[in-house]
Amino acid sequence: MITLKDLAAAVGVSPSAVSLVLNDRHAGRVNATTAARIRVMAEDMGYIPNQLARGLKTKRTHTIGVLSDRVASVPFAGRMLEGVQSEAWDSGYLAMIIDTTDRAEMLDQSSRALLQRDIDAVIVAAQFHREVGLPVIPPTLPVVVLDGFAAADAVADGVVPDERGAAFDATTHLIRHGHTRIAFCTVQSGTFVATELRRAGYQAALDADDIVGDPSLIVELPEPATAAAYAPVRRLLERPDRPTAVFCFSDQIAFAVFQAATDLGLRIPDDLSVVGFDDQLFIADALRPGLTTMRLPHHDMGAWAARRVIDRIHGKVAEPPGVTTLPCPLIERGSVGPPPRT
Repeated sequence: MITLKDLAAAVGVSPSAVSLVLNDRHAGRVNATTAARIRVMAEDMGYIPNQLARGLKTKRTHTIGVLSDRVASVPFAGRMLEGVQSEAWDSGYLAMIIDTTDRAEMLDQSSRALLQRDIDAVIVAAQFHREVGLPVIPPTLPVVVLDGFAAADAVADGVVPDERGAAFDATTHLIRHGHTRIAFCTVQSGTFVATELRRAGYQAALDADDIVGDPSLIVELPEPATAAAYAPVRRLLERPDRPTAVFCFSDQIAFAVFQAATDLGLRIPDDLSVVGFDDQLFIADALRPGLTTMRLPHHDMGAWAARRVIDRIHGKVAEPPGVTTLPCPLIERGSVGPPPRT
């Protein structure tokens, strides 16, 4: 590794002069010509600052520890980590990520491993919007829960998607296309934090347009997966009073709607309109026609989490920790049209 002494010898100046220039503290101490030579030589020689040594002086390592719970292994949720990494990098920080792969015993071990490396802050990333139990973290370290909120009395910032607002927008989008018989294919109450929030958004959109909802058009599933949804969805579409549109809790459920509609000879969107939730890669963009869906703001939440902990590190946030909600954009493709003529 190239040291300050190596660099100083190559330029013909003292190591302290090199340190002043590379830390942007040379004004009035090192002339501009010499400073330029030092920077050029540092680049030519491939000089890399020793962050550990710098951390001993500044009391910061410019490293953010990220504890991830299966986020890295879930394709569409993984964009949260992209958001963390890109925002941290742009701010001069390194994100050190450990995925606990849904093993509870790894959480405390991973936390200790990160703390031993003198990280400046912690981000705990959940696979989906939920309450998150935090490991033991010194109270002096900023903490953000990504896609969730801290359990019990833990003090931490949190960032989550606007589940209710997104469901309201999805249902309103169908209403604006002329639909009034709108089914909601969801999951059983209590399964996820998002369950009640999205159902509330669906109902609020109907109420806002004075549409009397039909409770029989709400289909509850044991899980938000295609295989679990196909049979109940098919029964819904076989009804003589079937809905003209379906809003789905997940894109995987929407996939089942496409399958059942095809098997029953229904065309999307001519006979049936469909809106999903997630904007899941290889589903929403691969279906034909493409699936109109609500995109979870994974990348934006990750970037927000990184910005928040960095701002906390530098004392730029005055308010106490709380939970911030980010909007979910509507991604329009080809699965929504007007209701069929009767």
